[in-house]
Amino acid sequence: MTEKPRAADPVEPGSAPGGSGPAEQTAGDAPRVVIRNNRKLGRTEETSAAADAGTDVPAEGLVEEGEIVVDEIEVEAASVSGPAVVDAPAQPAGEAVAPLGAELEALRAELDERTRDLQRVSAEYANYRKRVDRDRGLVQEQATGSVLAALLPILDDLDRAREHGDLVGPFGTVAEQLTTALGKFGLSAFGEQGDPFDPTRHEAVAHQTSADVDAPTCVQVMRRGYLLGERLLRPALVAVADPE
Repeated sequence: MTEKPRAADPVEPGSAPGGSGPAEQTAGDAPRVVIRNNRKLGRTEETSAAADAGTDVPAEGLVEEGEIVVDEIEVEAASVSGPAVVDAPAQPAGEAVAPLGAELEALRAELDERTRDLQRVSAEYANYRKRVDRDRGLVQEQATGSVLAALLPILDDLDRAREHGDLVGPFGTVAEQLTTALGKFGLSAFGEQGDPFDPTRHEAVAHQTSADVDAPTCVQVMRRGYLLGERLLRPALVAVADPE
């Protein structure tokens, strides 16, 4: 019996016409699943009967179409153009924590250093303000002392006029107002007869001995001294009596 020419095998999805293998996939295509139905047929009673009747039957060993019997499944990976991307190995947790700890220590050290710098600058600024205030007060006191020192001869004349009894009437009132006004600036007079002699505040222009004193004593005041606050503006001129 003459065999009928075999029909052309159906073209599988993804297969190139005229070729046996799957067509080359382009980059980016998803993997494909190819199902091949390969079932070899043997001669059975039906095929024998068909042969006796003179009909064409598939030769033994040929592929029978229409039967869905899955013998194998091939998964074709999509080809990717370019070098393959390899994931970096996961870094151990201990190695990841170590750099963070070192960075944290560095930040803490920098914070401590900045804190010390801030404290130092604050202390320097506080000292600067104190120094400026002290210098300002000293300059003001020196300026006030210079003006008051220029007025001391006038106060000396008023003291002599008072000793002679000339400060009476309106003139005496003006003298008292002037003394009160200068006292508001911190000016105070010192040096009275009978005061203990103090070489830091008195200037002795005469010395004598006396049995009436037990220590050096001012027995006569030629010119009163003045203080500006706690600072000596002018010493007093006195005569001192020493004990015998």
